[in-house]
Amino acid sequence: MRVPDTNEVQEQVLPRASQGSRSFLVLSPIMPLTSRFLPGWLRNYQREKLGADLLAGLVVTVLVIPQSLAYALLAGLPPQVGLYVSILPVIAYALLGSSMVQSVGPVAITAIMTYAVLSPLAAPGSPEYIGLAAALSLVSGAMLLACGAMRLGFLSQLLSRPVVSGFISGSAVLIIVSQMKHLLGLSLHGANAWQLLADLLRLFPGSHWPTLAIGSAALVTLAFVRSGLTWMLVRLGVSIGKATFVVRLMPLLVVLLATVVVIALDLDRRQGVAVVGTVVEGLPGFEFVFPAFDTLKRLLVPAAVMALIGMVQGITLAQTMAIKRRERIDANAELLGLGGANVVAAFSGGMPVGGGLSRSAINVAAGAQTPLASIVSAVSMIAVVAGAAHCFARLPLAVLAATIVMAAYTMIDIRGLRQAWAYDRADGLAWLGTAGGVLVFGLEAGIGLGVLLSMGTLLLRASTPHIAVIGRIPGSEHFRNVERYEVQTIPGVLFLRIDESLFFGNLGAVELRLNQALEQSSGIRHLVLVMSAVNRMDATAVEVLAEVNRDLAERNTRLHLAEVKGPVQDRLIRSELWASLS
Repeated sequence: MRVPDTNEVQEQVLPRASQGSRSFLVLSPIMPLTSRFLPGWLRNYQREKLGADLLAGLVVTVLVIPQSLAYALLAGLPPQVGLYVSILPVIAYALLGSSMVQSVGPVAITAIMTYAVLSPLAAPGSPEYIGLAAALSLVSGAMLLACGAMRLGFLSQLLSRPVVSGFISGSAVLIIVSQMKHLLGLSLHGANAWQLLADLLRLFPGSHWPTLAIGSAALVTLAFVRSGLTWMLVRLGVSIGKATFVVRLMPLLVVLLATVVVIALDLDRRQGVAVVGTVVEGLPGFEFVFPAFDTLKRLLVPAAVMALIGMVQGITLAQTMAIKRRERIDANAELLGLGGANVVAAFSGGMPVGGGLSRSAINVAAGAQTPLASIVSAVSMIAVVAGAAHCFARLPLAVLAATIVMAAYTMIDIRGLRQAWAYDRADGLAWLGTAGGVLVFGLEAGIGLGVLLSMGTLLLRASTPHIAVIGRIPGSEHFRNVERYEVQTIPGVLFLRIDESLFFGNLGAVELRLNQALEQSSGIRHLVLVMSAVNRMDATAVEVLAEVNRDLAERNTRLHLAEVKGPVQDRLIRSELWASLS
């Protein structure tokens, strides 16, 4: 096959380009190199999706402004920080992550964790506090990046669903209690939910009633919007899609209306209603932040907890939305996206970010098709930060608190608790233990308690394996539990099926069950252990079975192993037990 020279290629290609053809080749070695580093969705972007992504990006920008301000205040940071981290971190995730519609930014869980970790170390809002928040974002982001680079996405499965649900539910209750000070105009200083609640009950008579009135009105309105407005609009003939969009829009309208009321009646100056205050206008500076060694030591464990929770929450949310859209995600790419977003956030605002359920729901409802919608939202947020930030200075804190309370209320997963309790009490106790640990001891201790409960449950189940006496179902070759089926048994032969891998932690229970079964049966000359469910055996298990074999031999009873799996048999062949059985 002859390879054409450059002149022949130019003669064939350049006329097509000069005729205005929409499909032509560009003889540049730069384009292939550049496109190789672009994400797949951008390399293969379909033009028909552009309009939907542009509209979705603009809608998301407008609707998440109050939420971004609120979560920054929840984290103990200046309000504009919530807007800052809705720019570059969003772009970083869009370029590195794999989800088409997940939206990252300030979220309730990372905000309350940031406040819980840093408030004992520095005064919220102080320069030192802001620096610590940036360091926390940097360290947790670096951990996520490292996990993604080492392809450790499977770590997101280490926490059971009941533990994650209990942690989020407990955190949501903590968030709600912490926002009561803004709804009531009180000063609460409790270190955990119980102390905050005690302060609340003690100080409630001294509530600032104008603040309480505004906050209560906003809370009741938002509760009605969430529970009844969609149904009412559908009854009036509005399509479910449009009704859902109106519901998403209502929190912004409530915030705008409350701000107008405060300005019109001068409630902040005349009645002392607390407002957001000065919101610094202009783009954030890109500052390099590297924590000192002492700071790094203090933040290492909290950052690891934040990275783990962010990993589980972000990947789970991305998977849920991908399933609904019949798409697939890459867990390792998600870690890179979330890690990159937090590292960038450390240098451009300083607040840890994560995958947001409400932000992502707004993104989907607005019609987003690809991450370009998030990039459009980030670029639009630049315009808001540069020219419209001052408009939020007189936004009442009570209304922002009401929006946070409603968002946190939806995070309390009572249904998950009921399901876990009905299916397995141990999982239900893990849910309750994690949620209770968060409320009583704090976020880090709560998740630690949940992990311990999960591991304890796992060890308990593994250490007490199910062992069944089995027999043959008449007319078949299938063996089943004698307590559940009508089966045939062979005189003098006892078949026992072990439904768990054998290791040092459960051998005592196995020996006890074997002895019980032998005592309950008389004249046993052959003991057959059916190993179909045994995937692993450690060295201790081999030694114990060898001892059992010797004890049985003294009783004139032979031990047999049936349905041994290949990997287990490969190890057993090298043991003395195998030779003694043959």
